[in-house]
Amino acid sequence: MGDPATSTDARGVHPLRHGPLLHGDGSATFRVWAPHARNIEVVLDGRSVPLTADGDGWHRARLPVTGTGRYAYRLDGGPPRPDPASLHQPDSVHEASALLDRSQIAWPSSEARWQAAPLSSAVIYELHVGTFTAPGTFAAAIEHLGALAALGVTHVEVMPVGGFNGPHGWGYDGVCWYAVHEPYGGPAGFAAFVAACHANGLGVILDVVYNHFGPSGSYHAEFGPYLTDRHRTPWGPAINLDGQGADAVRAFIVDNACMWLADFHVDGLRLDAVHALHDTSAPHILAELSATVDHLAERLRRPLALIAESDLQDPLTVQPRTAGGMGMTAQWLDDLHHALHVTVTGEQDGYYRDYTGLPDVAKAWTDGFVYDGRWSVHRQREVGAPLPEQVSGRQLVACIQNHDQIGNRAHGERLSTLVDPPRVRLAIALLCLAPTVPMLFMGEEYGETNPFLFFSSHPEPALAKAVRSGRRDEFAAFAAFDQAQVPDPQDLGTFARSTLDRTPVDTAAGQARHALWTDLLQLRRTEPALATGDRTLTRSLLATQSQMAVLRDDPAGDAPVIVVANAGAEDVTVTLDVDSDWEPRWSSAAPAYGGSGSPATVERRDSVLLCLIPAWTVGVLTSANP
Repeated sequence: MGDPATSTDARGVHPLRHGPLLHGDGSATFRVWAPHARNIEVVLDGRSVPLTADGDGWHRARLPVTGTGRYAYRLDGGPPRPDPASLHQPDSVHEASALLDRSQIAWPSSEARWQAAPLSSAVIYELHVGTFTAPGTFAAAIEHLGALAALGVTHVEVMPVGGFNGPHGWGYDGVCWYAVHEPYGGPAGFAAFVAACHANGLGVILDVVYNHFGPSGSYHAEFGPYLTDRHRTPWGPAINLDGQGADAVRAFIVDNACMWLADFHVDGLRLDAVHALHDTSAPHILAELSATVDHLAERLRRPLALIAESDLQDPLTVQPRTAGGMGMTAQWLDDLHHALHVTVTGEQDGYYRDYTGLPDVAKAWTDGFVYDGRWSVHRQREVGAPLPEQVSGRQLVACIQNHDQIGNRAHGERLSTLVDPPRVRLAIALLCLAPTVPMLFMGEEYGETNPFLFFSSHPEPALAKAVRSGRRDEFAAFAAFDQAQVPDPQDLGTFARSTLDRTPVDTAAGQARHALWTDLLQLRRTEPALATGDRTLTRSLLATQSQMAVLRDDPAGDAPVIVVANAGAEDVTVTLDVDSDWEPRWSSAAPAYGGSGSPATVERRDSVLLCLIPAWTVGVLTSANP
């Protein structure tokens, strides 16, 4: 077969080591890795045919396909099971799989020329297909892509679409990693969505979950050692990355990533909770994945990105493999989110107790990681290590809201319902003016107020009860509410309440919020000092609990800016020790954004600059004598 990263099969698609292999004569080789089974039959369109053992736990048989192409595997006389590497689950994750010819996916000719914008200039928009529109499908989502491009978004990040149990869910309980959730539109619908994103100039980042399988519909353990008790995760046994049989499991992950990138034309992957990928091997699975994807990008002649979610604050995640790192293109920066959230809400529950507000916002701007060896009260240990200067801020993806930070609140409140508009504007400004890559969560662009709740739709009564109880127990220690107040994840109304309303889009407040995002994203593109992710050009001038001033220089040294912020209820005058004269360039309090119209004002007195900053306002100053 050759190197999967640098080759294609006879049909021009990425070669997969798991799953059926289709042939041009109408036959298919059914392949399955099942070292735990002695006798395996494929049940193809109602007839059972034994597979032949082929060594190393693999079994196969080449058969003509004359019917619907529905198939399942029977292990040692047990019940039929869907293929662990199924490309299509038309009915549910518990039913028979269906053959899918990836070479027959229809793509417009323009796809051959497509190149996504690099992450160094990215603006990411995270969405959940099921709640982004009322129909909850890829087809319905396509209608809104033009508006995202006009806003200044460059990439759409789609929450997991792999097949999962029940019609509704976040997607992180996926069990059919190679299939696309059928209620969203299945594989054809996803391909059409990706093509439409590209037609609107938007790259696609797909959220993938390689750290666990969902609680229902995962039959992997019946086939082989996909899981191991040698390591534990919050979801139970870990994915087997370093034990007996791990080679086939690692191939299952790496090939899956390459399939999305090569055959579904996705431009990047967001890797969920990589700290739960327990691997003592050399190379680590992340390094193996990044090396493979780099080779794939060379073959496809287009950039491909890997964005890791990690709570380790480990610089090796984004450092190159040549320096002993994992080679990820970027990683999520929860530190900046947490610092901004504390700044505008004052919340100190849970992990928020570790953050001081604006001082940590400034540190995230200059240092990347806030926790770089610092003692964590919440974790009761030192966390993280310093991020090398050569790691660009554009390798760190930050937000003020995402699916986790909203949905993991008991009531799924968005920031727009937690604090008043001036504080929201301050948070948006301090996100967009940072050297990091900004990410919006769906609806933020107009100030959506509907919650984004945790929801599921497990049809099994026992599992539904367990999920319901577990969600309530999760918040039992919080004094703000009792367990009876926690929305039932299994209630269809919980899912329905999480769907975007979009009514605010045409209101004055919605248009003002949209204008704020649009102008800030344009400012990032047009001001050289804001267009760079070089953190060595970012210097903190002032950082107190309620005031912040950060100098951001441009690479040429000709057009620096100073970002000033007042996170307090009173107007304040701050003293800045800077050379030359400065003048106001932009203010979050502008009337176009729903503000009072009071901008930051500056006055030079002797050798210092006096800057008056209105309450809950961010201002941008530019040099008056360039």
